[in-house]
This record gives sequence, structure tokens and C-alpha cells, in this order.
Amino acid sequence: MEKTRILVIDDEDAIDQLVKLNLEETGDYTVENLASGLQAVEKAIEFKPALIFLDLVMPDIDGGAVYNLLKENNQTKDIPVVFLTAMVTEEETGESGNIVGGHPMLAKPVTTKKLIECIKKYIK
Repeated sequence: MEKTRILVIDDEDAIDQLVKLNLEETGDYTVENLASGLQAVEKAIEFKPALIFLDLVMPDIDGGAVYNLLKENNQTKDIPVVFLTAMVTEEETGESGNIVGGHPMLAKPVTTKKLIECIKKYIK
């Protein structure tokens, strides 16, 4: 069985590694990390993820702009994007990620259980 590909775009190395380690440990996922939002479209085209977890606040380009770039590209526009951010609380996002400001979001810090619930919720 092929593993589900997940792309994590976040400039916090600790978050990247934690998500990668925890999801890959389940045996169901292959996770790639990217610290730069400027390379997001190129990486998504190359890696072909089933879902992207995207930080909102990054030093080179904000997550909203990265989201727009992904949705404007024909090869990446249909990939579900879930914002992973410390700018909202778990109460605002709920257990498996809810729509905040029109976009699915998970609050940091996040558990593996919440990540998996969110993946299952947004992957068709």
C-alpha cells in the first residue's frame, strides 16, 4: 500500500521534525518538510502531496501568500491546504481542525492524533 504524502511548510525546524517523525512513525505517511514558502509550489509539484500543512507566519513570505500561489497554479490548486499556526487557539479550531477565516486550521502545538484526524477529514 502506498503511503500518503504530506508536505509541511514551516520555518520552525522543531515543528517540522516533530510532525515528520510522528506521522511517519505510524507507517501510513511519507512527510517532506520545507522551511521556505517561496519554494512551496515547486516542491508541491515535485513531491505531489495529498495534503499540505502550512504555517501562517514565516520570514520570507507569509502563509496566505503561499496559499494563493498554490491555488493559482494548475498543478497544485487541488491539493488541500491546512494552516498550522500558533495564531489561533485549539478552542477556535476544534479537535480536528475547523474553518477559521474561510480556511481549515490547526492550532500549534498539535498532537499526532489531531494531525491524522485532520488529514482524514480533508483528503478525498
